[in-house]
Amino acid sequence: MQFSDFNLNSSLLNALTDLNITTATTIQEKAFPVIMSGRDMVGIAQTGTGKTAAYGLPMLQKIDPKNNATQAIVLSPTRELCIQIADDLNGFGKYIDGLHVAAVYGGADIRSQIRTIKHGVQIIVATPGRLIDLVERNKVDLSAIEYLVLDEADEMLNMGFKEDIETILQRTPETRRTLLFSATM
Repeated sequence: MQFSDFNLNSSLLNALTDLNITTATTIQEKAFPVIMSGRDMVGIAQTGTGKTAAYGLPMLQKIDPKNNATQAIVLSPTRELCIQIADDLNGFGKYIDGLHVAAVYGGADIRSQIRTIKHGVQIIVATPGRLIDLVERNKVDLSAIEYLVLDEADEMLNMGFKEDIETILQRTPETRRTLLFSATM
């Protein structure tokens, strides 16, 4: 199946062309219609099969870049994956005017992360602990969240983030879409 079959906007299709990506993987074919319909989902696929694009492209299609409120949170168990996801989302969304994606994670200067968030970001990719820290400092508002993605959800639970994830879930609107993705769940 081609990405053009998913009715993605031209900004996303142009970015995919630049990245030399034309054909959807199995996880992408299965995830796109579910996410575009507004339902929650669990996606399981091996590493390297395009899980970030599977949730990222439909999410980018639905995000309003004219609205500077944070509309999506992607949780990641490690800073390395956090940075990789943010880079991928920025690559997919590079032609979307006004789109801002921020990676926030422990071990980096929180002040520069706060400055980035203050300018308005539609998508925050975060490790759970750093996100809670920013929420408790009133630097991140979760009230307008439309998408909450747990990337490597099972790894986060195995690493002891269950309580943090529950805290984040409680602070997001019940109307949000919850997307769990993993290679090993």
